[in-house]
Amino acid sequence: MPWTREEIAARAARELPRGGVVNLGIGIPTLISSYLDPAAGIVLHSENGLLGMGPFPTEAEVDARVINAGKQTVTIVPGGATFDSALSFAMIRGGHVDVAVLGAMEVSARGDLANWMVPGRKVAGIGGAMDLAVGARKVIAVLNQRGPDGASKLVERCSLPLTAPACVDLVITDMAVIAIDPGGGFRLVELAPGVSVADVQAATAAPLALGERQR
Repeated sequence: MPWTREEIAARAARELPRGGVVNLGIGIPTLISSYLDPAAGIVLHSENGLLGMGPFPTEAEVDARVINAGKQTVTIVPGGATFDSALSFAMIRGGHVDVAVLGAMEVSARGDLANWMVPGRKVAGIGGAMDLAVGARKVIAVLNQRGPDGASKLVERCSLPLTAPACVDLVITDMAVIAIDPGGGFRLVELAPGVSVADVQAATAAPLALGERQR
């Protein structure tokens, strides 16, 4: 069975470095906060001005003034801090975010990311994703491998406007974990339970190299 959204988030949580500063994008990435090991010392950053973001609050903990970049109410862990957006983006642009986990509409074989324009919907603008995609030391894209129309989101070249070129290092979908090789190209790392190599190849609109486990 393919991974659910929650299972994608849990798998992505395993990729985050101990003690790292991590930014979680809107959508599936926000679920990751519920799957972090407190002992790992991971510090969550939100570009609207929050360092030390905790998991989603219980009903008793809800504070409408404490929100993430997606305007969802969140918590702040002990020692967390709030600040203005200028300082928050200085952290991103200064290379102080170790990992950004972002949703995606398309990821190309060379790691190009398209995640800000949703086909058929009005959007206010690119937001902070562009800064995160180029400012974070590592970028992980999390997504369902096919769109609602059945088309693959892993493509040879993106057809949607890019957020940033050649920025994605790792892709985690509902079907598999797929790396972007340094010279470009998708490489299968891990399969979701019950998913075959042929399933993933059929859902990838670009060549897919096999990792050591699949050879």
